[in-house]
Parts: sequence; structure tokens; C-alpha cells
Amino acid sequence: MTSILVTGGTGNLGRPTVSQLRAAGHHVRVLSRAAGPDRVVADLTSGAGLRAAVEGADVVVHLATSLGRGDARQARNLVEAAAGVQHLLLMSIAGIDRIPLAYYRTKLEVEEIVQDSGVPYTIQRATQFHDLVDRVFAAQRYLPVLVAPTMSLQPISVEEVGARLTELVGQPPVKGHAPDIGGPERLTVRELAWIWKQAKGSRRPIVPLRLGGKVFRAFARGDAMVDGPTYGRITFAEHLG
Repeated sequence: MTSILVTGGTGNLGRPTVSQLRAAGHHVRVLSRAAGPDRVVADLTSGAGLRAAVEGADVVVHLATSLGRGDARQARNLVEAAAGVQHLLLMSIAGIDRIPLAYYRTKLEVEEIVQDSGVPYTIQRATQFHDLVDRVFAAQRYLPVLVAPTMSLQPISVEEVGARLTELVGQPPVKGHAPDIGGPERLTVRELAWIWKQAKGSRRPIVPLRLGGKVFRAFARGDAMVDGPTYGRITFAEHLG
């Protein structure tokens, strides 16, 4: 039985990942700023309590994100505290080396911090989650139309990403990037919007939106998708259902 510490274990990806790790027989603790069952209290941003939280862990699975520049600081604090662990497994995003989003530049910096840490590591990149695509459309609920940027995505379910992370925990550190994973469908955002409309019973028209700039050109080129065979099997419609 492996002892695992999961950061971000209460988030959208963290919950199914923690469940699958436990189902695989691992002893899992969740890093949190709030006390609770099977939680250890520490603060990634300040570093308070991190060394004590990591103590006794064989593997650290780093899923936490501040959704901004704070990710780099959190990663530095974590790798310093995790100097003695056998395996640091980092979750990252497909295409961050090709799409010039500010947040993606931060995620690349986080990868570099882990790579330079001296801790045995694996970096797993995945495409956008189904939940994110769902939230993007849901956020337009007050608009008379459903806006669909002219680009394609390959969304994947958090359950399947959790399954992949569970596989990697049981393997030696890659000391690099594991193959990127993506969902079973490569669809335009307009096609995803249509699936979302059908699932939600919406009658709003879908309006395609062509956007300029390097970021959207990168998405339009398919830089957010992965090459080769797909990993996921759950479709966007099945996720919504």
C-alpha cells in the first residue's frame, strides 16, 4: 500500500482521483487549509505546515491550482517540502507550450520548477475537462444566443483523468512527461454547443465567433488537442447526461 498526499483533492479533478486512488488500495491524505477526515492542514501559498503534511508520503499528487500566478509559488513551496518523496506526480494541460495564454505560461513555469527540483517526477498533461466546457456555456445563461468561438477542442472527463493518474501512481516516475491524454472526440466548439443545447433543452441560436490574436489562432490550429490515439471514452453528451 502506497501512502499518497493529494493537493487539490477536494476539487473537480481531486475528488474522483482521491476516490480511485483509495479504491486501488492506497492510503490517501488530502492537503487542505481546513481540517477534516483524512485531511492534513497546510497552506501551499505560504508554505505553513507543508513539511509536516508531506512527512510519511511516498507519493505526492499535485492537482491544486490558484488559477493564476500563485501556482508557481505554490510549486516552489511544495517541491521544497517534498524533497524526500519517491514520486511527485504533476497534473498539467495539453498545449501549454504552443498556446500563449498567460495562465499557460505559468503552468509551464510550474513544470520547470518540478523538473529542476531533483525530486523524481512525472508530468501528465490532459486536454480541457468536460466540466470546463459545460461551465463556459452555462456562464452565457443571460445571453440571448450561445456564442461558439471558431475552434476545436478534445474534452476529457475528470474521472478518466483520475484513472490515468491512478495508473501512474503505480508506476515508477517517468522523470519527464507521460504521453498527453485527451477525450474521445475532436469537435468544434459549435458542435459542443449543439450537444450542450440538446442536453439542457435550450432553444437559443448558436452564433459562431471568429476571434483574432495568437491565442485563438493557436486554438484554431488544434494546439489544445493531442496527437495519436485518444485516451478517454466518455463523450461530452454522456458527461452531460
